[in-house]
Amino acid sequence: MATSSNPITQVSATTISPSHGLHQELLTKFELDLRGTRFQVDRDTIMNLPEAIIICLFPSGLAMSRSLGGGAADGGESEDEEYVYAVDFDPNCFTYILTFFRQSQEAFYGTADAPGLFHAQQPLFDQNTHPLPEYVHNPLLKKQPIILLREELEYFTIPAKGIKAGADENGNADKALVDLKIQCGQILVEKNSIFGPLERNPNRENHVAEQHLIMMLVSSGFKRDDVWGHRSIDPNRCCISSLSLCLLNAGIVHTPSADGGVVVTVDNQQMATSQKLLLFWRKPARKCWWDGQEIELSGPGEELKSVKLWARRVWTLELCLVRFPPFFPFIWSFSNCD
Repeated sequence: MATSSNPITQVSATTISPSHGLHQELLTKFELDLRGTRFQVDRDTIMNLPEAIIICLFPSGLAMSRSLGGGAADGGESEDEEYVYAVDFDPNCFTYILTFFRQSQEAFYGTADAPGLFHAQQPLFDQNTHPLPEYVHNPLLKKQPIILLREELEYFTIPAKGIKAGADENGNADKALVDLKIQCGQILVEKNSIFGPLERNPNRENHVAEQHLIMMLVSSGFKRDDVWGHRSIDPNRCCISSLSLCLLNAGIVHTPSADGGVVVTVDNQQMATSQKLLLFWRKPARKCWWDGQEIELSGPGEELKSVKLWARRVWTLELCLVRFPPFFPFIWSFSNCD
């Protein structure tokens, strides 16, 4: 077949064969390996998680589908073999998150045996009941709102003069300094008050911004003396990760009625305050600050030694709206890897 002399239409007369591996299969579950603990989590559970957690689990992005047709014959994985995401994330923290979201979802949307809060709230926005205009499109009435508060704390130990702890000629910490860092980490882990460090932030005069943040979180569901829901030290570096989840107090009150039903009322002032947190829905906000303190340490049979401890804290605040559960169960399972 002759080709045209026009460079724009000059093409080869070859037949294009259909490409293999271009068909996509939408994944329904994911295999996660979190520091040796294997989790199998369904897609809807993953997509319900806070944006800040999804970024930690999938820093390179999350592929919701995989190619079909390659298989083992092309040197790839077989179609029956699941791809495993290896993630440096605390498995106990992930279990805490999944458990909290599952229990919150069941309480709000109900189960096969018992209706949840959502069933009682439907008359507030159902068009057949002539609801108030501000309730029709209010997501806080239709989805379960959850506040996520996360802290990443990096700490730096500075021994006082006279303490034989330091680094070798290659810059690696010696055993004395490593033991000192471990002791300091344990002390910080035990100080698990959420708002304690924020109240003593030395970088803000009179702590006006910090007090405003604390008041907003306390009015939204936290308590001033709350401790972190999960707090642990990283096994490989001087970093402590803390996380707490809290149901948003949107001012929705469920009162049992005399006929065995439930009467739902809304505190409009509290609802207006809660709606401000919608600014953080799928848009995590971060706050970073430094604080320093001097602590006294001693080992068995040793005298007290003074250590300067500097900490860099990064807080992440996010609002999550848990969607209606899918037709298949909200399931997840895990096992330890050998």
